[in-house]
Amino acid sequence: MTATGPGLDLAHGRDSRGTGGLIPAEVLRQLNGRRDGPAWRQLAGHGGLILGAGLVWGHAALPWALRLAALLLLGWGLAFAFCAMHECGHRTAFASRRVNDTVAWWAGVLSFYNADFYRRYHQWHHRHTQQLGLDPELESAPPDTRRAYLLSLSGLPWWIDKLRGHARGLVGDFAGRPYIPPEAAPAVCASLRRQLAVYAVLVALSLPGWNGALFWFWLLPLAVGQPLLRFVLLAEHGGCSTATDALRNTRTTLTLVPLRWLMWNMAFHAEHHLFASIPFHALPAAHGWIGPRLVHEAPGYLALHRRFLADPAQLTLPTA
Repeated sequence: MTATGPGLDLAHGRDSRGTGGLIPAEVLRQLNGRRDGPAWRQLAGHGGLILGAGLVWGHAALPWALRLAALLLLGWGLAFAFCAMHECGHRTAFASRRVNDTVAWWAGVLSFYNADFYRRYHQWHHRHTQQLGLDPELESAPPDTRRAYLLSLSGLPWWIDKLRGHARGLVGDFAGRPYIPPEAAPAVCASLRRQLAVYAVLVALSLPGWNGALFWFWLLPLAVGQPLLRFVLLAEHGGCSTATDALRNTRTTLTLVPLRWLMWNMAFHAEHHLFASIPFHALPAAHGWIGPRLVHEAPGYLALHRRFLADPAQLTLPTA
């Protein structure tokens, strides 16, 4: 999936002629429609989950079992803000490009990503999906042993990668990253520095009385929420083909409605790769057209990961 022009707008998808008539042109036109309502409702719900869970987690008078459940929900809400950043990074969630970019940036702050870096990184991923040496998601080798698989799910490699990547970006070091061309580097570097400034303010607010608010209400919950995010992200392309056909190199996973909601419908991942122009709220309808043609459609994340756990090597081996 390519993007055109300096705006790096990832909404440009293929039409039905470019995908073997998977979706009739008129239906695709309707699915591509931009509507603010679904995005605002999704964002309000996601934000409400974070706020509500945070209030319960921080209420010392409540039972510990309830508070720990709230910690888990808070962690999932923060970690899966990545999905909000991803959808708005495609500039398809809202009708306004400015709103998409603003929501993407703040969602990146919450999930410890940088939206401006990620937009360019992700454009390259769509353009070169599953292509060794080109797809940036393959910069780190997928886990091929049980130990590596469990380590990946823990989120620890992700934290290390993000800390190193942000540190490099803050000084404008994007060597070996062709998706950040020299003309884009200053803007990405500036965005990372603004993000660091936000974190610095949060640290300063957390210091009085050594209340540790930044740790208790962001770092700890985000660490708790990471394993579930790693769990679903491994399913997107793990063990899929290295062919250029998104019907074969990307997986859609059928899952429970609450998780699908938390993911902003990213579980319909093959549909998204085939038609990046379709907003998140229309992906279930797109699945109705595309589903019968998918090579990789998992009946659920647990079933899929049971296979991965039994033989982690299949995460690295392309299949038909």
